[in-house]
Amino acid sequence: MQLNKLLSPVEISEIIGCGDKEITGVTADSRQVRDGYMFVAVPGVSVDGHAYIHKAQESGASVVVCERLPEQISSSVTYVVVPSSAIALGYIASEWWGNPSRELHLVGVTGTNGKTTTATLIYEMARLLGYKAGLLSTVCNYVESTPYHTDHTTPDPLTINEMLRKMADAGCDYCAMEVSSHAAHQHRIAGLHFAGGIFTNLTRDHLDYHKTVEAYLNAKKSFFDNLPATAFALTNADDKVGEVMLQNTEASRHTYSLRSEADFTGRIVEQRLDGTLLSLNGVEVETMFTGKFNAYNLTAVYGAGILLGWERDSVLRAISALVPVAGRFQAFHSPKGVTAIVDYAHTPDAVVNVLQAIREVIGQNGEVITVVGAGGNRDKGKRPIMAREAAARSQRVILTSDNPRFEEPEDILADMEEGLDDEARTRTLHITDRRQAIRTAVALARPGTVILIAGKGHEDYQEVKGVKHHFDDREEVKSAFSENN
Repeated sequence: MQLNKLLSPVEISEIIGCGDKEITGVTADSRQVRDGYMFVAVPGVSVDGHAYIHKAQESGASVVVCERLPEQISSSVTYVVVPSSAIALGYIASEWWGNPSRELHLVGVTGTNGKTTTATLIYEMARLLGYKAGLLSTVCNYVESTPYHTDHTTPDPLTINEMLRKMADAGCDYCAMEVSSHAAHQHRIAGLHFAGGIFTNLTRDHLDYHKTVEAYLNAKKSFFDNLPATAFALTNADDKVGEVMLQNTEASRHTYSLRSEADFTGRIVEQRLDGTLLSLNGVEVETMFTGKFNAYNLTAVYGAGILLGWERDSVLRAISALVPVAGRFQAFHSPKGVTAIVDYAHTPDAVVNVLQAIREVIGQNGEVITVVGAGGNRDKGKRPIMAREAAARSQRVILTSDNPRFEEPEDILADMEEGLDDEARTRTLHITDRRQAIRTAVALARPGTVILIAGKGHEDYQEVKGVKHHFDDREEVKSAFSENN
């Protein structure tokens, strides 16, 4: 692609060198540079791409996009100086792949909890209604029914646009996409054309990165601030910052709620561990989801469907056919009458939501055993809160290892135990080995007991010292159930 065309949507401060070049590839990773490539030097959290400009040049880069020029200038290289390399990369990636987001109805979902479920259900609903659709999510990316493995909630701009191009070329009409706070802050969604944005909620998370709740909020809000006037912005009116998300958006503004008047209202009529009778704008629909948090997710999905122009009765029929997302309140039942719920809940608020959903079904006297840990090298402040919230809503708690990463599991559990008072400690076990923790919970359970296994959900690995070892909570539960027959 010609350099001038590739740079056409980019804000440029200065160009040094020839502006008439043919570009053979684009990358922000100096290790991937080949002859004729454009290298975009992006400042990162731990690595600054500017430190690798010399390496990119040695590997054959003919164009370098940067925020500041290197000390040594090569006469064979064109330097494009920009205010923000990260923003420039987003627009360049979109241009490189032919602006695929403009060929799709792209809906972004942001918030602390519910992103995966809401995005996945919009994707599933589109397909149930006969449309071709794609999904960009934490669990897996999909182009129609073809899965593509993912390591990040929101990938880098080149990967995003490559996936969107696959969707557009496959004839997809719609794409639902999780938009993480990291991605918004790092401008990984720059250059994308959204048809709509959804805000789920905001609670404590990722403060190891954002440092303050205000910075975390502003990262989420920036997504809505940049939506075009042609898009819709749908926010949770029951969240205390729901309306804040809409303050500066040019998109059409809409709300959903379980508690008050809104454009789209959900009301729980009746719920069980395997489903909920839900009223959506006054029409009752039987769903396969449990819990207030899922009622919020489904109300948002309903609103998105209507705002995308889908016929109301068709949307309601599709919602009744939707099934829970892998690792999100996924229920397993033993022959002895024990139920295990595997859920991705890894924040205090998410743990509270899942346990409240269980309590709403089985009552305050039903026995709940919670198996929970916390990830290493992440926000340490939430660890004692998670343990405290779990203990407040469970008869027994088993603290165990999650993804310790480069921390010692015992240190993480010690941080969690700081949140427990003396009474809660008498009901809490400390079992570092997660497999043994799950088996112990199953051994302790009686008929009617509900076991919550929180934190990892869909993940099929445990990350220890930089190595991912196979581990799947769902497999472990089924194995433990079969051994306790």
